[in-house]
Amino acid sequence: MRERFAAFQRRDLYGVQHGDNPGMHGASLVGREHEVGLIVRLLGDVHAGGGALVLDGVAGIGKSSLLAEAQRIAGDRDMAVMSATGVQSETDLPFAGLHQLLRPVLARVGDLPAPQREAVCRAFGVGEGAAPAPFLIALGALGLLSDAAARRPLLLSIEDAQWLDRPTADALAFVGRRVESDPIAMLVAIREGYDSPLLDAGLPQLHVDRLGDEAAGRLLDDAFPELSDAVRSRLLLEAEGNALALLELAAAHGSDSRDDNAVMPARLPLTVRLEKAFAARAAELPGSTLTLVHVAAADEESSLATVLAAAEMVDGAPRTLEDLVPATRAKLIEVDGQKVRFRHPLVRSAIYRAASVAQRHAAHAALAELFGHDPDRRGWHRAAAAVGPDPEAACDLEEAGRRALRRGAVTTAAAAFERAAALTQDPHQRGRLLLEAAATASDLGRAETVIRLLREADSLQLGPQERAQRMLIEDSLRNGRIGDPARVRELVNTASGAATGGDQDLAINLLVAAASRCYWGSLREEGLEVVRVADALGVAGDDHRMLFIQAFAAPIERDAVVLRELDRTDAPDDASELYLRGMAVCLAGAFDRALPMLTASAERLREQGRLRMLAQVLAIRAWAALEVADFAVAIPAAEEAGRLWSETGNPLWETGARIAQATLAALCGDRAAVEALTAEAEGAALPAGAGALLSLVQYARGMLELGQGRHAEAYEQLRRIAKPGDPAWHHLTVCHTIGDIAEAASHSGHREMAVALLREVEARAARTPSPWLQAQMLHARAQLATDDDAPEVFEEALSRDLTAWPFIRARLELAYGEWLRRHRRRRESRAPLRTARDAFDALGVDPWAERARRELRASGESSPRRRRDALDELTPQELQIVQMAARGLSNREIAQQLYLSHRTVESHLYRVFPKLGVTSRAQLVGALASRLGAPA
Repeated sequence: MRERFAAFQRRDLYGVQHGDNPGMHGASLVGREHEVGLIVRLLGDVHAGGGALVLDGVAGIGKSSLLAEAQRIAGDRDMAVMSATGVQSETDLPFAGLHQLLRPVLARVGDLPAPQREAVCRAFGVGEGAAPAPFLIALGALGLLSDAAARRPLLLSIEDAQWLDRPTADALAFVGRRVESDPIAMLVAIREGYDSPLLDAGLPQLHVDRLGDEAAGRLLDDAFPELSDAVRSRLLLEAEGNALALLELAAAHGSDSRDDNAVMPARLPLTVRLEKAFAARAAELPGSTLTLVHVAAADEESSLATVLAAAEMVDGAPRTLEDLVPATRAKLIEVDGQKVRFRHPLVRSAIYRAASVAQRHAAHAALAELFGHDPDRRGWHRAAAAVGPDPEAACDLEEAGRRALRRGAVTTAAAAFERAAALTQDPHQRGRLLLEAAATASDLGRAETVIRLLREADSLQLGPQERAQRMLIEDSLRNGRIGDPARVRELVNTASGAATGGDQDLAINLLVAAASRCYWGSLREEGLEVVRVADALGVAGDDHRMLFIQAFAAPIERDAVVLRELDRTDAPDDASELYLRGMAVCLAGAFDRALPMLTASAERLREQGRLRMLAQVLAIRAWAALEVADFAVAIPAAEEAGRLWSETGNPLWETGARIAQATLAALCGDRAAVEALTAEAEGAALPAGAGALLSLVQYARGMLELGQGRHAEAYEQLRRIAKPGDPAWHHLTVCHTIGDIAEAASHSGHREMAVALLREVEARAARTPSPWLQAQMLHARAQLATDDDAPEVFEEALSRDLTAWPFIRARLELAYGEWLRRHRRRRESRAPLRTARDAFDALGVDPWAERARRELRASGESSPRRRRDALDELTPQELQIVQMAARGLSNREIAQQLYLSHRTVESHLYRVFPKLGVTSRAQLVGALASRLGAPA
């Protein structure tokens, strides 16, 4: 049999009879003038920049015809066409669709940068190594397509995308968001009623609706001009504007379609009626042909060699190409080169469903044997052929899942583990596989799938360690209120049990989850208990998870421990450990020391393609840069974090990035942006009970008002941070914003409240070396100083080394100048006011600079407004690209780091050069140094 299979594969099978497919494409364009016009526009603009369009609608309403018309137009315009078609039985084969699409350009994979080249090769099962990150694979695909389009404009035609394997759909969503500067047009057809990442990618969508009465009548008359009026009317009614239904239902009735007395079938759902029509046509085929189409329907690859060999194994009789002829004459299949293609996905599904269980199992069993050289296909076919529990099939699928993880196909791995669990009878083994499937699905943020798998695992007899693992997986979903004290106690108790059972690693991970909840939900007492249990584990202090636990569960109380470990140990090389260490140091208030760690972590994560964690690092990096007033870093980091989170999906972290953007907008006085961003953030944080985020929302709103000198309004926003019981109260944020609260309160008639709050915070500040908190305390004491003490307090504060906190220093200079002027010491006030003005101008925070100018004018000194420079006109992404170009990175290197196509980078620089008044990359350094200093 294997010799015959090999012979089939070698045989030249071109020229086998093709179905002529009447009416499937050209005729179905009747009534589609609007849709065709949009496609013409998309393809017509492709030389100036590309785009993507998703066509959705029910089966048979013209999406395939529109794709075919797009390919025809592309051919007329000398565009290359690359296509892929989703196949229902191929949805569990990782990157099968992407391989199909990229096959024409895979010979150039060696031209990609090494990380992308290795990721693409690993995705397609070539070579060994660590599992590639899915986004790195997608970036490699974008690189191949972008390079191909540079030689010749490109149309990507994706049909039946609802059946693409999930890793391919994710990669295409990534590509579709990034082709605006490349001569690439992407058209995707998706059947209505299916979920797909392509529908959630933010791409333009066009709903292809049913044909109108006039267009449907024209289509039917062109294809079947001899229909009687009665039958014609009934067909138009039955088909409901579905072009495929019009043609196929009319053809299914044959000669009866001209008989006024013919009995039409009972009303059924349209898809069911079509499948019945196709199944009825298949039932008339000879037995030898029927076996062939059953095998083809069960095989996602449907190569002639495979179909003929598998059918021979099923029936025990040789099969030839002639056995396929009846199916092509019945217009069920087409033979295209060495492939068997069904005329429409409904044909495949109709034939597969019409086959008996025994026929389907026999087809899959034969295919599993033939695919001995392809363990993934063999595993899935073997599972489909299994009747009841099958330990060997389960083992094959579990191994397929492990291979999928190594190839970066996390979605496929989750499906493989779940199917393997279904084939496993042993409860312990089944529970382990279900938990593994749930953990894999949780990495993708698929809450519904995780919950379903965990519930199924609950029906089994899980041991203590498995139950602890289950809790950790469930907690990653962040269901319910994040600051639920009962949930924190449950995590802590489970961690204690895991440690007692000898699994210290699991115990630490559970405490990390509990500590995170304590910070986000502002749970002080519970946080101290988390730290007590963590201390009892006796884990070395250089475990960066332990630093995270200390900082998140008990900030202030454990700042000294975190900063001592920072001085005692060297920074790690691992990106994840750098991230944990950097976050811990941020909460300890050493933002200046955290920033290099977060920068190094971000660089490594970019190289590794780990965009989900990169988005977290960028959000924290934006906040750290914001606090040290390095806005050249903070602005692009916040924008990129928000953009990546919209792709990778984590609402709380995306909210944090949006609040960072809102705070930056507040410092620049952009009220509309602040109001929009904080409203969006509040809408996400309030239901989750995320006190940390809500406190930062109020901080952004308060800073907007402070910058414009509206102290009463600022106080109304900021006081909520310090009001226990308010959703925005947060025990750490109140310490970290004490200077801001003091300023708002002292100028709005609430000095006594601020003095009382300062005393509370002083007690906590005495226990921590937090540099940020100590700087905030200097600011707060100066703002609340009595007239008798003010000169001494201001001078003492300004004598401190505040190099790391230029914004706080400038605000102290402004406050001192204001105090001096109010006390009629106008001449003395001018020096600190000038210093404040110049510092605010250098930082680019115009509202604060204007406050200083107003005070200077009141002191008798004129001060013209700062002229906005060219850098003010750049978008955050343009600023980021310019900074990288100024460091000497090429367009391709920038594109690789920012997960864009190099044409997009080139397009940005093309627009930026005139804005900055430069003509070469070498001049960018000087343009940036004029205000930002050295390139970030």
